[in-house]
Parts: sequence; structure tokens; C-alpha cells
Amino acid sequence: MASGKAILVTGSHRSGTTWVGKMIAASPAVGYIQEPFHPGRRPGVCRATFPYPFAYVTDENGAAFYHHMKATLSFQFQFGAVLAALKTPRDVAIMLKYGAEFLFSRARRAIPLVKDPLAVFSTEWLAKRFEMNVIVMIRHPAAFACSLRRRNWRHNFSHFLQQPLLMRDHLFSFEAEITEFVDAEQGILDQAALLWKLIYSTVLKYKQAHPEWMFLRHEDVASDPFPHFEYLFKRLDLDFSPYVQDVIEDYSNPSNPRKISAPFGKRNSRALIGSWKKELTEAEITRLRKKVEDVAEAFYLDSEW
Repeated sequence: MASGKAILVTGSHRSGTTWVGKMIAASPAVGYIQEPFHPGRRPGVCRATFPYPFAYVTDENGAAFYHHMKATLSFQFQFGAVLAALKTPRDVAIMLKYGAEFLFSRARRAIPLVKDPLAVFSTEWLAKRFEMNVIVMIRHPAAFACSLRRRNWRHNFSHFLQQPLLMRDHLFSFEAEITEFVDAEQGILDQAALLWKLIYSTVLKYKQAHPEWMFLRHEDVASDPFPHFEYLFKRLDLDFSPYVQDVIEDYSNPSNPRKISAPFGKRNSRALIGSWKKELTEAEITRLRKKVEDVAEAFYLDSEW
């Protein structure tokens, strides 16, 4: 295993996990691992098969995943699995890129940082089994919903019902709502509202049970990146060096574009915070708030709507 305590950056997708993970990975001591829990990931990063988005791993079913995740956190790239799946020159290029990153991280005994919002329901298992430092990103439900609609990202809620351990431990009180969304497809904003509520009702339990974890609102980090990243680096016992500060400035300063088309890129972080207020109607905002309010009030004030 690498020389330092592994790091998990999770939360909902579209909550800044990539941005925060990449900025921490600017430290020469850290090696970045991209979403091992993603069911559609390319082979090589992790040999475990996660059948659903938001797979729930706990002590009861963790034996099938433990050794694979241990290998991933040790930067053991699975070249055999990749070679068997190669089809195009692009596949070869991606294999070489990720394989080289893993080999370099392993050679320098880097601290593994896993960025994976799809691991959010498995956070307690990962933290316990691999003694990980945990950072949980939180994003305003209206901003989350607006982002999903912009990309037309819909969700298959049957994946939750097909995980009885997850339903038992975290989502039992939402079973009727989930079933309704499985029986008849709902509008994308309604889907986003329910998905946000499922994720952050669980995060709220984490916050109450794990004061040692780091919980950050995307809006707070985006509005003033430097003190928040300085806090993270201090908590993680990493050097907040001039080089790291320059990287953070480069990726968040006001001269950057207000919108980015790629999954990760340089952005005007402050300008992104309230963009949902221009894209959603008052009726849509009111509808979203009503659907998530019982959970959202633990994270956001009335004035932040």
C-alpha cells in the first residue's frame, strides 16, 4: 500500500468531486484514481464488477470486492483485463495513459485518491476497510437538478430496488417514491430531486455519525477556493505548496470561462454558483424545493433559494 492514508472524494455527481479531487491530486504526493465504482469504466482500474450505478458495498457483501479495491488502491493496473478488451487504437492510447499513471503512482508510493460519486453509498465500508480520509461534496439541489437537465442525464431507479441491503440500511423510507419512479418515468427535474434526496439523506446520516469526515458545500469552495483547499490540505497532512496554489488559481480564477463543455476544465468557479437561478423558472425552483426541503434544510438556508 502507498505510504500515506488513502483519500476518498465522493458526494453526488455534478457536485465538484472531480474539481476537488484533481486539485488535491496536484500534490506530488497524491495519485489520482478515477471512479472505480463506475459500471461502464474501462478495464484496468479495478477488476471488481459493480453491476449498478451507486452500488452498495458493506461488510455483508464486501468479500467479493475487497481484494480488487485493495489492488486498485495499491495502483496495480490490470493490464491483462485491458489487453483482452482492446478494440481500437484509442483503446490502446487510453490503456497506455492510465497504465503509465498507475505505474508512476505506485513507483513513487503516492497516496491514492479515489474520486467517485458513485461510491457514495459505500463510503462507510471504504472508510472502515481501507482507513480512508473522506471528503463529501454537497451541492445545492437546484444546481444539481439544473446540471442534470442541461446534460439530459436520467436515472434508472430500479437499480436501488435491486439492492435489498441498500434499501434496508438507507433507503427504506423512500421505497414508495422509488417504486413510483420505476413504474412510470418522471420528468428529469423530478428525477433529479428524488436522486438528490436519496443521496443527501444518506450524507446527512454520515455527517451525524462521522464528525471526523470532511463535508464541503460546492458553493462555499467555489466562492472562495483558497481557504477551503488550504483547509483540506492541512486536514490531509499535505503540503499546500506554491505550485499547488498556482494550479488552484489556474483552474478557478475569474478570467476563466463561465461554462465548460468538458467534464473537467478551467472555470470561473464563482460565476458557476448561481447559474441555476437564470436557467430555472420560479415555478421549477418552488417545485424542486418542495420535493427536497425535508433534507435540504439541513444544508441550505431559506436565503440560499
